Amino acid sequence: MFDVIGKRNWFFAFSLLITIPGLIFILLGPVTGGNVGLQYAIDFTGGTVWTIRFQDENVTPEQVQGVIQAQDLDGTVTKTGDKFIEIRTKEAALAPAPTQAPLPSASASGSPGTSASPGASGSPAASASPAASASAAAGSPAASASAVATASPAASAGPDTSAAPSASPGASAGVVPGTSPAPSGAPSSGGALPTQGKLGELRTALEDQLGPIAEQQSLSTVGAVVSSDLIFQALTLIAFGSIGILLWITYRFRDFKMGVCALIALLHDVLVVVGAFAILGTFIGLQIDSLFVTAMLTVIGFSVHDTIVVFDRIRENRARHAGEPFDRIVNHSILQTFGRSITTSLTVVITLLSLLLFAGEAIGTFVLALLLGIVSGTYSSIFNASPLLVVWHLWEDRRRERETAARPSRRATT
Repeated sequence: MFDVIGKRNWFFAFSLLITIPGLIFILLGPVTGGNVGLQYAIDFTGGTVWTIRFQDENVTPEQVQGVIQAQDLDGTVTKTGDKFIEIRTKEAALAPAPTQAPLPSASASGSPGTSASPGASGSPAASASPAASASAAAGSPAASASAVATASPAASAGPDTSAAPSASPGASAGVVPGTSPAPSGAPSSGGALPTQGKLGELRTALEDQLGPIAEQQSLSTVGAVVSSDLIFQALTLIAFGSIGILLWITYRFRDFKMGVCALIALLHDVLVVVGAFAILGTFIGLQIDSLFVTAMLTVIGFSVHDTIVVFDRIRENRARHAGEPFDRIVNHSILQTFGRSITTSLTVVITLLSLLLFAGEAIGTFVLALLLGIVSGTYSSIFNASPLLVVWHLWEDRRRERETAARPSRRATT
């Protein structure tokens, strides 16, 4: 019979071996200004994420990265599914805000197909007459003129941008300042491509060197305030989750020591995963995003689940084998649940390995965090939580023995 409890010091030493290096890299992060340690995505630091697809499907992230560096931007480029390229920059104000200035009136050009409603407010939207719609369908030059927004001199300066009911029933078209439609034949599903600001300059440089952009999947910007709130919420979730687990296990098993040992094993798993990402972030630039928080909460739940299985068997065996040394009861309980713990974890690990290898980079960080956390959680539930419980019990037994031995000596002296 394998004596897990008898070799507990070896398992504790191994846990220190895999947690201390990661902890050092975590602590070096604030000291080095983020050059060493955890590397945060824009979810935590703020920035812009732009996902696009080029008409030339052979464009590589390395080529896009070269263009970004030439524009003096600090960003990373990765390739996602369906041949899209994701550009992440740390400049939160990269995407320009749309302006509200009205476009020049097209009525002055004498276009026969354009009419302005006298009751329209200062909106860039314009209405086209049926004649202009027919011209647009026929591809006549009047079509381009009728698509331009017109503004009445009596336009309202208020926030209302709705057109008056008197607008003609023809086809209407609007032009948003700072953006332009995607190339013909490949409409953009993520909105119009930018043309102004730093992002507009980047788009021009990319198309000049790598060819037209066929589709924009998404364009999002996260400000510094949002990212700081996300960090606070992430820490709050982990803290409240840990405290709730401690209170529930203490209540469920009527043993505060079990709750504390489960929490220590949980913190071990968190340190292993976060430390591994700090090391990988230092050497290969692996970043953590909001999905990382989700992965950590999942790891916490899985780790505690496995620990509870072992603790429940310990409670059953204490009633069945009353009078037997506690360390032997715990060792029997570990061996009885060992097969179940390994089998359950192995099925999850196989699934996560498949996702890590074949699911692509979009969820790679999330899957890697889950994989490391579940392997660490299985180890800590068997080789850390239960041995720590034994160490605590043995320490209390020795303390009681010392107190008991000290009482007769005190009576003899009196």
